[in-house]
Amino acid sequence: MVHFKAAAVALFILGASIDTSAWQPAKSPSLFGSRSASLSSSSASTSTALKVMTDPTKPTNAVSSGGGGMFTASNSESRRVVPENVDGRPTMKVVYVVLESQYQSSMTAAVKRINAANPNMAVECVGYLLEELRNDDAYEQFKLDVNDANIFIGSLIFVQELAEKVVEVVAPAREKNLDACLIFPSMPEVMRLNKVGSFTMKNLGQSKSVVADFMKKKKQEDGSSFEEGMLKLLRTLPKVLKFLPSDKAADARTFMMSFQYWLGGSPENLQSLLQMVGQDYVADITENMKGKEKMETPEPLLLPDMAIWHPVAPDVVFETYSGYMKWYDTEFCPDAGIDVKTAPTIGLLLQKSHINTKDDTHYVSLIAELESRGSRVVPVYSGGLDYSGPVEDYFKDANGKTIVDTVVNLTGFALIGGPASQDHKKAAKVLKDLNVPYLCAVPLVFQSFEEWQSSELGLHPIQVALQVSLPEIDGAIEPIIFAGREGATGRSVPLADRVNLLADRSLKWANLRNKEKKDKKIAITIFSFPPDKGNVGTAAYLDVFNSIQAVLGQLKSEGYDIGDAPNTKEEIMEAILNDPEAKINSPELNIEYKMSTEEYYNLTPYAKDLEENWGPAPGNLNSDGQNLVVYGKKFGNVFIGVQPSFGYEGDPMRLLFAKSASPHHGFAAYYTYLEKIFQADAVLHFGTHGSLEFMPGKQVGMSGQCYPDRLINSLPSAYLYAANNPSEATIAKRRSYSATVSYLTPPAENAGLYKGLKELKELIESYRGLRNNEARGPAIVNSIVGTSYTCNLDKDVDLPPLDGYDSKDDTVERRDDIVGQIYAQIMQIESRLLPCGLHTVGIPPSADEAVATLVNIAQLDRPDDGIEGLPRVIAASIGREINDIYRGNNQGILTEVELNTKITAAARAATAALVNLSTDSSGRVKEVKSAFDDLGGMFGKMMGQKKPYTEAIIKAGFPDVEEAKLEGVMTYLEFCLKQVVANNELSGIMTLLNGNFLMPAPGGDPIRNPDVLPTGRNMHALDPSSIPTAAAVEVAEQVTNKLLEKLKIENLGKFPETIAFTLWGTDNIKTYGESLAQVLSLAGIRPVADSLGRVNKVELIPLEELGRPRIDVVVSCSGVFRDLFINQMNLMDRGIKMAAEADEPLEMNFVRKHAMAQAEELKISLREASCRVFSNSAGSYSANVGLAIENGGWEDEAQLQEQFLTRKGFAFNADKPGMMEQQADLFKSALKTVDVTFQNLDSSEISITDVSHYYDSDPTKVVAGLRDDKKKPMSLMADTTTANAQVRTLSETVRLDARTKLLNPKFYEGMLSTGYEGVREVQKRLRNTLGWSATAGEVDNFVFEDANDTFINDEEMQKRLLDTNPNAFRDMVTTFLEANGRGYWDTSEENIERLQELYAEVEDRIEGV
Repeated sequence: MVHFKAAAVALFILGASIDTSAWQPAKSPSLFGSRSASLSSSSASTSTALKVMTDPTKPTNAVSSGGGGMFTASNSESRRVVPENVDGRPTMKVVYVVLESQYQSSMTAAVKRINAANPNMAVECVGYLLEELRNDDAYEQFKLDVNDANIFIGSLIFVQELAEKVVEVVAPAREKNLDACLIFPSMPEVMRLNKVGSFTMKNLGQSKSVVADFMKKKKQEDGSSFEEGMLKLLRTLPKVLKFLPSDKAADARTFMMSFQYWLGGSPENLQSLLQMVGQDYVADITENMKGKEKMETPEPLLLPDMAIWHPVAPDVVFETYSGYMKWYDTEFCPDAGIDVKTAPTIGLLLQKSHINTKDDTHYVSLIAELESRGSRVVPVYSGGLDYSGPVEDYFKDANGKTIVDTVVNLTGFALIGGPASQDHKKAAKVLKDLNVPYLCAVPLVFQSFEEWQSSELGLHPIQVALQVSLPEIDGAIEPIIFAGREGATGRSVPLADRVNLLADRSLKWANLRNKEKKDKKIAITIFSFPPDKGNVGTAAYLDVFNSIQAVLGQLKSEGYDIGDAPNTKEEIMEAILNDPEAKINSPELNIEYKMSTEEYYNLTPYAKDLEENWGPAPGNLNSDGQNLVVYGKKFGNVFIGVQPSFGYEGDPMRLLFAKSASPHHGFAAYYTYLEKIFQADAVLHFGTHGSLEFMPGKQVGMSGQCYPDRLINSLPSAYLYAANNPSEATIAKRRSYSATVSYLTPPAENAGLYKGLKELKELIESYRGLRNNEARGPAIVNSIVGTSYTCNLDKDVDLPPLDGYDSKDDTVERRDDIVGQIYAQIMQIESRLLPCGLHTVGIPPSADEAVATLVNIAQLDRPDDGIEGLPRVIAASIGREINDIYRGNNQGILTEVELNTKITAAARAATAALVNLSTDSSGRVKEVKSAFDDLGGMFGKMMGQKKPYTEAIIKAGFPDVEEAKLEGVMTYLEFCLKQVVANNELSGIMTLLNGNFLMPAPGGDPIRNPDVLPTGRNMHALDPSSIPTAAAVEVAEQVTNKLLEKLKIENLGKFPETIAFTLWGTDNIKTYGESLAQVLSLAGIRPVADSLGRVNKVELIPLEELGRPRIDVVVSCSGVFRDLFINQMNLMDRGIKMAAEADEPLEMNFVRKHAMAQAEELKISLREASCRVFSNSAGSYSANVGLAIENGGWEDEAQLQEQFLTRKGFAFNADKPGMMEQQADLFKSALKTVDVTFQNLDSSEISITDVSHYYDSDPTKVVAGLRDDKKKPMSLMADTTTANAQVRTLSETVRLDARTKLLNPKFYEGMLSTGYEGVREVQKRLRNTLGWSATAGEVDNFVFEDANDTFINDEEMQKRLLDTNPNAFRDMVTTFLEANGRGYWDTSEENIERLQELYAEVEDRIEGV
């Protein structure tokens, strides 16, 4: 009875149902979030070595005949086995569906054995890989097979849309013709298909589970996961099942035995499974067996749950590290010539199912390559997909000391939990305890080697989501493809060059751990973009040379040889630039090395391939005409080098190419020098960002032909990347094999006011006190209106006419209205957040800077954490709702603008009071003093004393604020303060250079997600299948409602028919998919999460619920978005196609209306015509419009528009998802219907003139050129940088950006205080403003005029810029002249003459004349 009870509890947890009154069904979907469970029937033997079963059956060689799904050209026919000679035996048909192909050879062998030797039955069998079901022909054949089958087996069905296909076919067959249905860990709706006699799982995921609650409690008590608890129970089942009463639970026993056989995976185990199920449940076979003796069901042949496996060990696996080492170190290594005392040790994580099924050739190959290089290996597997146990038991010695130098995960899955449920925090902790580099290599699952090799996209998107994105959250690096599969047999095949690369790179990382620091060589690589002497050391918001100085100091303190490296920023610049101020003739940077063409061709294996684009070496880039030159300077064992540029920035013809060119010879020579001549042990790429990761090649899963792979080759790469740019950092991780180290961007401060804007605010303050004074009030309003015109605010506010207006003729209410609108605009400018200055690595924010960051964190509500933002709590203390105040403020209602300003000031005062508690005499926070845990605080509370932050709010004019309601947000801010002031960046860099494990952290906006802090960690993006989140969908709907409201007002009550959208990778990471959700929302499409919380399904919102027409959308995705979120592109395309095919009135469905017209125009199907999701070709990035404008390489606007159409006109089609297909005609046809162009601003750190990306992808003038009426579409931008989200016109946004940055002394003085880099930063904003003139024509004349007055007409400023960075100042002068020459700036002849004279003067200065 005890045994039956234990088994019943186990099945109870499984959510199973048996036709017995002993117990009731229960729920636990959690178990099936784990990829597999381990059931061990091994004997009680304590031996450390157990026999491994062998497979005597040779695999068959069927021919693959194409077909397949997303990339999958394999075919189920290669898995079809038909008995050759039935000889009167009843035949059962088995159909199986699996995620991966390693079961194919074992299943085929098992079936052939039965057909050859079993007198009582014959078996016909056919298998499908899950991805094959995307193909219509394969799916139809699958239906035929299932409807003709006796047994269905499914395993690891975790892709929602394919799970639905399986259920759609199998569910009716389960009731009609299937004698048994065996589903092993899969999604709950698939698990519910299980049927073995009376055993089912029909209630899985639907009913309450007492045991599940117990498991949750257990997790709280000892930290174990539900799956771990389940595995402990399942491991006892082999003994328990023997005691199950056959008359009560034989069917349950059959299911559990089947599960064990399946996990065993060998031909013997699968043969036992099929024979057992056949003789007990298939009617014809059961009938045939009457009077005959049933076959004994042998115990499953199972390997131990976890062990060390080595391919040449004498038929054994090892359950202890000591047992393995006794054989390995004393027998194997001496024979193999491996010196166990000096050899590095590589830990390998293997998938047990590959060991079970003998599908291990890819593992054998890597082990052999590592050992041939003199390395030791410790290859381990786990029965479940929690590898924390094997890591702890086998990668550490008895004293807990780490004995491996690098770990390579060959399963491709997250360390804990596999494809369905992960525990990233536990994984990171386990890996940090081990503290060695952690690489996660990827075997091809859904593609053959040939399919992957020929695919421009590279690795299948499902694999990218499961086996690249999820391991990165654990802290994994380097997703190198190391194995493919053989189409006919499904067996794994090592990819020789990839295995070699993986072996080289894992040993190079081990070398960083073991090599003496004084002998290690480090190459620091800096960037120069656009390529010019004034731009050396470009990086987003980073003071590069000050930061290099800090890194050199840290290297020296830790024992690295930095030779005679200078101690100051200026001397470092001098050494690299020769003369940072170019006071003497210095046309070139310092040349560290000249590489002859002979040496270059000898050392660069792919050099000949570059000649197609660049001709023979040396060419004219990074060349002196005879040699290739490497710019930089060596100090001891440290080289500081300047990465060459793309090379085609100034070439109009190359910029027009639809696909990006290969790197030029100089670029290749630079990386050849680093690896083979300087012989760097690691390269540190310094700042956001360079060109390496954006070189042509596959999106993810590089081949040996991809240029990022060829260039970086075996060099370990650490990459210092801005914390607010996780998308491009992720590209660097995946395409250039870089481990990223995040750095902080400067804290965002309020922009403040200056000149006339400051005067305006003072006038408004006066009016507030004298508004009812009929003598002085109207006079002040007249001054306010006049000053507003002087400040060009008439572009933003509907002002009365300047001539003839006298406010004394207006009512007080009308005067309030005018002043309120101006005040709202002024406060919008003053409170605009902008990062001031540049960040230096290793210098945390001051207390004042911390306050600036925390104030912004405090304004946001965080409902998931139960935290109300400070403005909401303060507003509630006076009985107001903060959103109502924001709404009144935006409408310019004077009292609401005043109240909003007062609340903002109170929130700032409270935050400052909290930080002041921890601020030392130097104005910094070295240790955070809690406002909550001191004894004095408790006595103060008893005495009625308020906290300092509460006092600050009361003093600011809110006496009724409740301290208890403030506690949540202030506790959170205190936690955030600790993260903000942490100083981990230098230690993060050194962690990587010393060959240790760097803890992972999300990238993004630290205001929205303070988990981004502290910086100095290995940055990752997010699980792409998690977006858009429910919260993002909610915010998106608010923004689209505001957008459509604004457009209806502008368009006489009509809805726009088409909106052109731009989607960015970083924005969607930061906002968890808000702009993606906006696209879906406009078209009336709802994203739907599956039972595991992954968003991979969409449905149409019914028109009656939507309450408006479906808006057509034309989506231009950045190349980075395409790389990171191709599954979301699939979602959008599927949803838009659903809208186009919906039988709805055309006046209520603009998607259908336009798709029908385009289908007729282009003579294509409606479905093809409804493609609306576009991007670059795979491996290419941007429209090159930014490159052309930044480098002056453009003739006219027509060229820029042609570049946009040529490079961005590649369509994503869910029906052909393995490629980006050039569809220029369809792209143009879709853009012709656009009424509005739209982009999102989600972060104060990166605005529309900070980078060229925004205007690079702006189609405003492109659309105007394509429209039949040539009308320029309206351009709008959503601003969600604060809690008060707004939609503005593009011209409003450009003006706001110019006033708060380019023209704002607080901004440009902050930049110029950093010297050389600061001049470049100011010039960059001016050049990007010119970009908006070129692509959208939305820059007001006063912006250029005021900028000219600020930087050129002010002689003191002019001299300062010229002396600090003459090259960047020359670019500034050029930009002004270009703006005038191209018709974007109308100014006086006097200004132009002065600029022309200045240009000649600067040229002479640079040339040393």
